[in-house]
Amino acid sequence: MKDDELPDQVPEVSRPPRRLRRALSWAGVVLIAVLGALVFGVTTAQADGTLGPHLARYEMTVDHEITVDLGPLGTVVIDSPLPATLGARVVVEEIPAELTTLDGPATLDSLSGDLQRYVQFFTAPQATIEAAARALALDAARRAAIALLAAAAAGELVRWLLGARRRAELWASVRRHRGLLAGGTALAVLVIGTVTASGQRPPSPESDGIPSAVFNGTPLQGARITGRLAGLVDTYGAQAIQAYRQNEAFYATAADNVEKAWDAKMQRERAAAVLMPSPPGPANTITALVVSDLHCNVGMAGVITRVARLADVDMVLNAGDSTVDGTAVEAYCVQTFAHAVPSGVPYVISDGNHDSAKTAQEERAVGATVLSGRVVTVDGIRILGDSDPNKTRIGEGTSLASDETASQEGHRLADVACEDGDVDLLLIHTPWVGDEALQRGCVPAQISGHLHTRYGPTRVGAGVRYISSSTAGAKLNEPTIGPLNGTAELTVLTFDADTHRILYHRLVQVRPSGEALVGPRLAWPSGAPPEPLPQAPSGITVPF
Repeated sequence: MKDDELPDQVPEVSRPPRRLRRALSWAGVVLIAVLGALVFGVTTAQADGTLGPHLARYEMTVDHEITVDLGPLGTVVIDSPLPATLGARVVVEEIPAELTTLDGPATLDSLSGDLQRYVQFFTAPQATIEAAARALALDAARRAAIALLAAAAAGELVRWLLGARRRAELWASVRRHRGLLAGGTALAVLVIGTVTASGQRPPSPESDGIPSAVFNGTPLQGARITGRLAGLVDTYGAQAIQAYRQNEAFYATAADNVEKAWDAKMQRERAAAVLMPSPPGPANTITALVVSDLHCNVGMAGVITRVARLADVDMVLNAGDSTVDGTAVEAYCVQTFAHAVPSGVPYVISDGNHDSAKTAQEERAVGATVLSGRVVTVDGIRILGDSDPNKTRIGEGTSLASDETASQEGHRLADVACEDGDVDLLLIHTPWVGDEALQRGCVPAQISGHLHTRYGPTRVGAGVRYISSSTAGAKLNEPTIGPLNGTAELTVLTFDADTHRILYHRLVQVRPSGEALVGPRLAWPSGAPPEPLPQAPSGITVPF
């Protein structure tokens, strides 16, 4: 075809149907709205939490820094473990009144108590930060949803006010530039969100924010400190860090010693089985690890993890008193113990008299099953329990946690067990709360704590009771922070997977010297004579 034979007009490239164009335009609007809502949610999220012995307020930032604001003392800045560029600003608030009253006047002893709580925080700061991050994520999602709903409602309101004719006129005037407007809106949302979320920039290395050598070798290594706090940390921080390092070294050695003792015991038992074969046991078993009366000794978390993995446990049973006074700032203890349980292993707790409703709330938040008077099934084992009927607060003594006495709770649990007819285990903190259920033959086994002394397993009524000693090595009127003051104990239970009855128990001990002992696998008794047990004084438990 010659040039002069070309058609006068080139056909236009076919355009998408009008309906598709409108759908794509609305999709863009929805995308911008969702993006704006997410940016708003993330950059305005706030959560209440703790930091050492302090209450604290966490706010989301996008500067990839964790900035701890200590008011006139200055700030501490560390790199954020959160993904992308997310960080947090932590405004440190007061030490709660209920905690300060534990130590009486502001003496050197009370300051020492605060130092011990800081050492606990240094031992496992990641648990505190992860818990705060989860709370921030939930708050961000809530705020984003509210913002999206508000934007949708506002859009509908504007649409109704404009009317169809005016909307058509406006649409005709802006549709040629809709791509530019959409991109500009998205960019503006991102810039505004980033600026508002970043807050006050952390100090530059040229200012006072020089990494403190005091934190070298700790989870806070590289922290940059400004203001008066820098001098205080350099002067006095070494005392806390020294205590932290001693604590870490003791429990790391203890965990290693547990593994060595465990391996040696398994080798001896395998050799003995070759020389003296025993009748084969059940083909399928379920293994549980029992801990109790941890009283905020987060140093034992690593030992718990090590034993749980060595025994390849199917569940961890906590017989209560994870905290000292059930306060909000002890949440990091709850979080640390939950992190000690291997991933995917169920964690079941019966709260003690030193715990509280706040403790139970924190435990549920980290995925634990907190017993509350109903039967729960874990790996086929049906477990009944409840929080302790009493509350013990240091400086205040022991009183009822509600209107229900220990004997009334025991009667209620016995009724639940008898009506159910298929309870395999009663897990409670104070032993004698389970007396009636055992006497009536409604539970075959009971696991308890509270006394800080091991009793049993022994026959009580138609069942068998085992009282665990303290997994924190807790002794009366002595702190559970730092290296052990008493022998810490954990117990490994083996259940028959078919009958759900306990077959064996094995004791693991860590002594104050750091030495570890792993006992033999002992048969669960079928009819041993009962051991003497301290009696509960008139419905109020002994305030251990």
